[in-house]
Amino acid sequence: MRTIDHLIVGQGGGGAGRTADVFDPNTGRVQASVTLGTAADLDRAVAAARGAQPGWAATNPQRRARVMFRFKELVEANMDELAHLLSSEHGKVIADAKGDIQRGLEVIEFCCGIPHVLKGEYTQGAGPGIDVYSMRQPLGIGAGITPFNFPAMIPLWMSGVAIATGNAFLLKPSERDPSVPVRLAELFLEAGLPQGILQVVHGDKEMVDAILDHAAIAAVSFVGSSDIAHYVYRRGVAAGKRVQAMGGAKNHGIVMPDADLDQVVADLSGAAFGSAGERCMALPVVVPVGDKTAEALREKLIPAIDALRVGVSTDAEAHYGPVVTAQHRQRIEQWIQTGVDEGAELVVDGRGFKLQGHEEGFFIGPSLFDRVTPAMSAYKEEIFGPVLQIVRAPDFETAVRLPSEHQYGNGVAIFTRNGHAAREFAARVNVGMVGINVPIPVPVAYHTFGGWKRSAFGDTNQHGMEGVKFWTKVKTVTQRWPDGAGAGSGGDLPRGSEDGGPSRIQDAFVIPTMG
Repeated sequence: MRTIDHLIVGQGGGGAGRTADVFDPNTGRVQASVTLGTAADLDRAVAAARGAQPGWAATNPQRRARVMFRFKELVEANMDELAHLLSSEHGKVIADAKGDIQRGLEVIEFCCGIPHVLKGEYTQGAGPGIDVYSMRQPLGIGAGITPFNFPAMIPLWMSGVAIATGNAFLLKPSERDPSVPVRLAELFLEAGLPQGILQVVHGDKEMVDAILDHAAIAAVSFVGSSDIAHYVYRRGVAAGKRVQAMGGAKNHGIVMPDADLDQVVADLSGAAFGSAGERCMALPVVVPVGDKTAEALREKLIPAIDALRVGVSTDAEAHYGPVVTAQHRQRIEQWIQTGVDEGAELVVDGRGFKLQGHEEGFFIGPSLFDRVTPAMSAYKEEIFGPVLQIVRAPDFETAVRLPSEHQYGNGVAIFTRNGHAAREFAARVNVGMVGINVPIPVPVAYHTFGGWKRSAFGDTNQHGMEGVKFWTKVKTVTQRWPDGAGAGSGGDLPRGSEDGGPSRIQDAFVIPTMG
C-alpha cells in the first residue's frame, strides 16, 4: 500500500509515525495512508520557505508568469492522470474531476497576467516637485488549508495567486484526498518553480494549529465548514495573521411563476446532485413562488430525479459517484431522517442505495423533500449531500427574505424571464454571489469568490484582484528631487563626456535585456 508523504523541499518524512487512511470511495477499501505531520515538520517547511522566498520575490514578475504558463501546460498535458487520481480518492466522476482541475487552471491563467496586475499607481506632480507612487509587495510566507471536496481547484485558487505575487506558500490539503495536491506541487517544480516556494504538509488539527500559531506565516487562507472557519479566523487573527476563512452554505434557487421549468429542472439536476452535492456552491434549496409553481415544479422534478444515474467515478454515464467517506454518508442519512422527524415530506428517499458489484462503496441515492419550513434544523444546516429541499414561498417578498435571513450567505439564484424582478432581487438579497438564470454562480477567475454572513470570515475574497490584495501589502513612496540635487559632483545635471560620448542620463535609458 502506498504512502502519501509531505513535499518539503522535495523530501517527506516526519509525522512521528502518525498516519490516516485514504479510501477509495467506490469500493470502500483503504488504498493508501497519508502522513500526519507535526509542528516540527512545519518548522522544516518554514525554514525552507524562508530561505527561498527572498530570491523568488526579487524575480521579476514576467519570469514568475512564465512559470505559471509552463505549469498550465503541464497540468493540461497530465489532465487524464490527475482526473483519475482525483476521482479515485474523492469519488466524483471523471467529468467533474476535470472540471475541478479546469476551474483551478482558470485562476492560473489569471496569474499569467501578474506583471500587469502588479504595476501599481503613479501620480506625477502631487505637490511642487513631488511625485507619489505605490507598489505591491509580497507578504513573505503564506499558508492554505483546503477541503476535500475540491482537491485541485481550491489549492490552485490559493497557491497560484500567492506564488505569482512573490510569496512562498505552504499547502495543507485535506487528509481524505491528498494525492492530487502533491502531484500539482510536483508539476509546479517541473515548471521551474524554485525549491521551497511551494511545499505540501499533511496533517489534522495538530498541523492546522501549528500553521495558525507559527510566527513566520503571515497569512492563512481556509475553506471548510463554518464552525472551523470561524475557529481558524479567530485563532489566526489572534496570532497577528491576515486570514480569509470561507465557510459553509445553504444556497437557494428562487423559481418565479414565469420561469422556464424544463430548464430549471435541468439546472437543478446538476446543481443539487452533481458531485453528490459535496459543493459549497451546490443548490440544495429550491423556492418556488406560489403553490401553482410549486406543484408544477415538483411534478417535473420527480421523474428527473428518478432518471439520475449513480455510478462509480469512472462510469462515463453516471451523473454522480459516491460520497467521500462512510462517515459522511451516515451524516447525510441522519439529516434525511431529521427532516422526516421534523415533518417535511420525503418525496424521494435515497437512503439504502447499493450499487451492484460495489456494495461496500460510499454511495447514496438522490433525495427530495417538499414542504420544508424555515423552522426546521434540516433547512437551517448544511447537509452537503445529494438532497434537494423544496421550501414554498407565497410571494416574491418571502422569496427574497428566505435566503436573506438564513445564517449562510454564499450563493443564491433566481430563475425568471422578468428583468425587473431579477434586478430587484439581485439588489436586495443579502447574499454574496447571485445567479440570474445561472444555478451555480461561481464567478470567473478574474472576478472574485466570496460569501457573506457565516459563509465567510475576513474582509477579502478568493482570487481575482481581491486575491492579489490579500497576498500582498502596499508600499507608497512620496519623492521629491529638489533643484541642485542631481547626480553630478557639483549638483548639476550630468552632461555628455568631453569626448562627445553618452552622458550618464543617456546611459540610464539604454534598454536592458529582459526576461
